[in-house]
Amino acid sequence: MTFRVGVTRDFRAADGSIGWGDIGLSALEQVPCVEWEFLPAGTEELDELPAEAVAAYDGLLVLTPRVSAASLARADLLRIVARFGVGFDNVDVAACTDAGVVVTITPDGVRRPVAVSALTLLLALTHRVRAKDQLVRTGRWQDKLDHLGVGVTGRTLGVVGWGNIGQEVSRVCAPLAMLQLAADPYADTSAAARADVELVHLDDLLAHSDFVILTCALTEQTRGLIDAERLARMKPSAFLVNVARGPVVDQQALTRVLAERRIAGAALDVFDPEPPSPEDPLLALENVLLAPHAIAWTDELALGNGRSAVQAILDVAAGRRPRHVINPQAWAAPVPTEGAGR
Repeated sequence: MTFRVGVTRDFRAADGSIGWGDIGLSALEQVPCVEWEFLPAGTEELDELPAEAVAAYDGLLVLTPRVSAASLARADLLRIVARFGVGFDNVDVAACTDAGVVVTITPDGVRRPVAVSALTLLLALTHRVRAKDQLVRTGRWQDKLDHLGVGVTGRTLGVVGWGNIGQEVSRVCAPLAMLQLAADPYADTSAAARADVELVHLDDLLAHSDFVILTCALTEQTRGLIDAERLARMKPSAFLVNVARGPVVDQQALTRVLAERRIAGAALDVFDPEPPSPEDPLLALENVLLAPHAIAWTDELALGNGRSAVQAILDVAAGRRPRHVINPQAWAAPVPTEGAGR
């Protein structure tokens, strides 16, 4: 029997190649009785994967389309949905569990690239890179003293969500000699102590931090977590960086705070909704730096995510439980495909 893998078509560039470059798909081609292909043409235009497109596959490698209960209506063969990334808000996990479909994510692939991207945005804000770029482009070289940056040494960094990525943010920022705070009710206290990170309540973190980086997962508990009341707790000199998910922040409240200069600035890689409307007033503000949910998109992230997702698929094809399963109750070892084991 052949273990068939469907890859969502949003991985493709306009010329038909994989826009991410090497994502490790060659590993699928090296295992007998495992085949992969892009999902049928036309599915790239859909927000939700249709049941007829899913029905033919034992495994799916998914980037952005939604995998809903309706997507699984005819998925009798499907064993795994391997999400390319760590967010899984586009996958109906409960429906997958009910259908006996394992859902996996790729924390190892995103950990360092996303943490580095958060630091990139932070430093771009504090060094006023956007404004200084414009000084050169518009012939205002002499105005550079009007855009003095902010140093990070000795200041306080607050990380909201101290999990896989939050801990990596702390690691990459450690040489910069900042006092580090973190807010996360599930954080490993011993790991925080070893990292010299002080665990505090979110309200205290917001009140005392010069720089706030959001890395928490989007859940019902974190949706709207940074609302108008919490934004009001931040210092007028503070900067906010969001590399988590847009709905973690009340975007309208943030827009008001930025427009009124009640915080110094923000850098956003994520929005609510995505993409934002071209008429969104947030886009007209000068003290915000924006990226299209892609600031961490590098060859390092692409290959790391791809290898992790592909390995999960190969594990399921061989009857092995994969790593990074988010619905372990769905696991029931499939019969290994002949020749798929290594």
